[in-house]
Amino acid sequence: MDKLLEILRSLNLDIDVETETGLIDKGILDSFDVVTLVAEIDRVFGVAVPPEELTAENFNSAQGLEALIRRLPSN
Repeated sequence: MDKLLEILRSLNLDIDVETETGLIDKGILDSFDVVTLVAEIDRVFGVAVPPEELTAENFNSAQGLEALIRRLPSN
């Protein structure tokens, strides 16, 4: 989870990425941020995020992203 939190913090979000649960719903992440996250998840964790997984549920929080990374197969 530490690597994921580092990635989220690198987006320079002015929020507590560990506790925020509305990254998408509140408009904290924009489409560019999501593209950056997907690329970094692939690079750091070796996990390709398919288009059907680009949902608010998966991207609203660090916990949702962590669950997504754990659920998807690595490259």
